[in-house]
Amino acid sequence: MHALVKAALLIPMSSMAFAQMGPPSTGPQTLAQRIGHTDPAKAMHQTAVHDGAGAVDFRPLLGFNSVDTNLIFFHRGVIEPKSGIGQHFHNKCEEMFVILDGEAQFTVDGHTSLLKGPVAVPDVMGHAHAIYNATDKPVQWLNINVGMSKAYDAFNLGDSRVGATLDPIPQFMSVHFDRALLRPVEKMGGGTGTVQYRRALAPSVFTTTWSYVDHLLLPPGSSVGPATKATISEVYYVMSGSGEAHIGAETAAIHTGDAIPVHTNEAQGFTNNGTEPLELLVVGVAKDFAAKDALLNAPRGRQ
Repeated sequence: MHALVKAALLIPMSSMAFAQMGPPSTGPQTLAQRIGHTDPAKAMHQTAVHDGAGAVDFRPLLGFNSVDTNLIFFHRGVIEPKSGIGQHFHNKCEEMFVILDGEAQFTVDGHTSLLKGPVAVPDVMGHAHAIYNATDKPVQWLNINVGMSKAYDAFNLGDSRVGATLDPIPQFMSVHFDRALLRPVEKMGGGTGTVQYRRALAPSVFTTTWSYVDHLLLPPGSSVGPATKATISEVYYVMSGSGEAHIGAETAAIHTGDAIPVHTNEAQGFTNNGTEPLELLVVGVAKDFAAKDALLNAPRGRQ
């Protein structure tokens, strides 16, 4: 029995649709076909996700077959008003909840705090986590999951976290995607112009081969790359703006809400040929722990 099928048998039925990872590839795909696009019309409507309140509308932008490392899925969706994802564990994978706007109550290990977007909370493997939108407005949301293998697991606690006591200071890790924290980098990766960059989450944050989360801003007319990473796959999510992705020998247009997968050893570059800044969230996953350790131990500034 395939490992993914075995994992699915352990997931409660109320969470089965939420754990959907996308169908296996049926053959070689062009770059344009590999890119995941946000499309609310194709979103799935799922209630009681991990025993949470209300409903979540979401769609897998990328599935387990999208890169050659242990990324399991990259979801994009909306947490409806008075709705959320109940508190649950992953013991063989970890994920990160991101809200792109508004505010939400994040929980890790029973501690809950209100955070304003754009913000992310890494939910490290083996720690219970949840999210709840207590407002009257929908919240734009991402969920990114990386495993010890390509197998997904979950254990629900039957706790929606509705009405949870809020800690004024979060008792867990979080990161705000604040443009004021970015720093200038000239000709990044062999590109043109000056871009703004920050390593938002370092390799030490995660316990799987998940290696980092970066925040990158390309002003109009600038570019990064082309560069090749032999031991790291990446996903670039377009938070805002438009431009072009150059992966291998192919080029494709990218826009807000797109997720661009990049395999290990695949040349990559990005160009802002629009009139507004191109803002990217970057997820890096190492091919194995040796590669992650090398990144972790690299001199500062060489990661």
